[in-house]
Amino acid sequence: MTAFVFSEPNFDAHEQVVFACEPKSGLKAIIAVHNTNLGPAMGGCRMWNYRDEAQAVNDVLRLSRGMTYKNAVAGLPIGGGKSVIIGNPKTDKTPALFEALGEALERLGGRYVTAEDVGTHHHDMAHVASKTSYVAGLGASGDPSPYTALGCFVGAQAAVKHHLGRDSMEGLVVALQGLGNVGYDYARRLKQAGARLIVADIDQAALERAQAELGAQVVAVEAIYDVEADIYAPCALGATLNLGTLDRLKARIVAGAANNQLATAEIGELLRQKGVLYAPDFVINAGGIIKVCYEYLDKPENEVEAHVRRIGETLAEVFVRADREQLPTSTVADRLAEARFKR
Repeated sequence: MTAFVFSEPNFDAHEQVVFACEPKSGLKAIIAVHNTNLGPAMGGCRMWNYRDEAQAVNDVLRLSRGMTYKNAVAGLPIGGGKSVIIGNPKTDKTPALFEALGEALERLGGRYVTAEDVGTHHHDMAHVASKTSYVAGLGASGDPSPYTALGCFVGAQAAVKHHLGRDSMEGLVVALQGLGNVGYDYARRLKQAGARLIVADIDQAALERAQAELGAQVVAVEAIYDVEADIYAPCALGATLNLGTLDRLKARIVAGAANNQLATAEIGELLRQKGVLYAPDFVINAGGIIKVCYEYLDKPENEVEAHVRRIGETLAEVFVRADREQLPTSTVADRLAEARFKR
């Protein structure tokens, strides 16, 4: 199957899409610069064993567009971009591979700045940095995932206040899907605030840890949609809100860290009709990119947390506007972003 970029469903007037190949290292990468109106495009590098080139193109287009919206809503002076490496992150990584990626980024002259993402690590980014300065999130000031978790937590607080009229999480039930670095830290914060956790993950060790440390109840991965809960927190794969799961969902709020939670744009309206308050993913999960951007631009680290906590205020604005205009929160968040980055 051949990928034709301009006809891809997720092509959205991207400024630049670059295919980078380096035979000696085996690098096959795609770099997508979606929009640079607010500054250089920034977004992580994902390494994944894609089924084919078309799937990789579709993913990088979708993810880079999402970064433009995320960075704009977060009030950052950067645009949106993303890169993907086609390969198995467990078996195909070498220093030479990431050095070759660094050389490809250097040729772009700063239009795109990368960082770690799914399948890559800040150790990999160190090899990229040996060939270019256009890389962020090197771990110089710590792991950004706690800031993503913090943003999700303050976002959930804003949703609970708006939709349930409560200032406290005490006694609320949260169905949390995905106990990676972000998901686990988010779960920890929820537990400390008095919430009861019901969790699902494919990682048995993570589940056992959540049971032991957080008193979480464990359910099967597919059963998480059927849980009677106040909040559904998707913190793993995207598109878990779809026509197959919507009718099963019993939560009153969706507030999670996963990217691209809505399988299609129409799901946002269906959630609204169902009476479920959706915290748009690219708003609530922006804490990590805020941290990475501050580090890259050498802005004061002691200001990061305050910026991340403003995610709650942004979501409160989105919720109020959505109610007033009778629109899905996803649509309102899109419009808020577009007002900031479109010219």
